[in-house]
Amino acid sequence: MSHKTMNDLFNPSPDQPSTLMGYRRSTLAIVSVIAGIAGVLQILPVIGSITAIITGHLAKHEIRKSGGAVSGGGMATAGLLMGYITLAIDSCLLIGFAAIMIWGIVFNYRTSF
Repeated sequence: MSHKTMNDLFNPSPDQPSTLMGYRRSTLAIVSVIAGIAGVLQILPVIGSITAIITGHLAKHEIRKSGGAVSGGGMATAGLLMGYITLAIDSCLLIGFAAIMIWGIVFNYRTSF
């Protein structure tokens, strides 16, 4: 029984196929996480959320279609969650703000006579 060192794991011999070859992380998943974080931090409130949702779904499709050659499913899921949750919160805030504005206009109109 031979013991492998860290050097053997990261630098396999030429006759031993590397499991790291052909392995890449989805760029769309990375974009989804970055856009989701930008949406959560309200740097790009709605645009960041929508971008996170779209690129997250595209990344999930890319990863599924690759057959294991592309990773990043967790990042795509995180971007999707941040995008959907932030978009829902922003929508509620927008509806609440609009309701308060409409109520103020109606109340002001009724009391101005």
